[in-house]
Amino acid sequence: MKTDQEKKLVSELIVLIEKGNAHVTFDEAIAELPANQRTVVPENLPYSIWQLVEHLRISQKDIVDFSASDRFEALVWPDDYWPKKVEDHVSDETWETSLEQIRDDRKRFFDLLRDDKNDIFKAFQWGDGQSLLREALLIADHNSYHTAEIVVVRRLLKSWR
Repeated sequence: MKTDQEKKLVSELIVLIEKGNAHVTFDEAIAELPANQRTVVPENLPYSIWQLVEHLRISQKDIVDFSASDRFEALVWPDDYWPKKVEDHVSDETWETSLEQIRDDRKRFFDLLRDDKNDIFKAFQWGDGQSLLREALLIADHNSYHTAEIVVVRRLLKSWR
């Protein structure tokens, strides 16, 4: 059973990951993005918004899978974490599927945080000292960093408010 302080911490972690507090949320960053701008790579940048979204999806899934089970299969850095450049377009279906997976994995992680059987401070029996708390902070930090990059790319493409 989680203490009141643990429940409050879990609640704050969820808000941090989902809402962002002092910065734009992921959902706000991708809202109303013109479909024809998903794969555009601005000059002097190495990636498109699509590549950033896919990197977020892949990385977050990796963190959640690692946090959920010792049967986790490690990905190869950086090749497995970054999608290749797409020359043409990403279909609405592919785009929406990726966004849905990001939201689903986020919910899976929130379920792990909320589960009374999981001590968010205790190191996993696998890995090298990681805990649910550490992984929550990693998701919050990583996703906010790349969400900000999405906003920058949108500004360069003149599609940000």
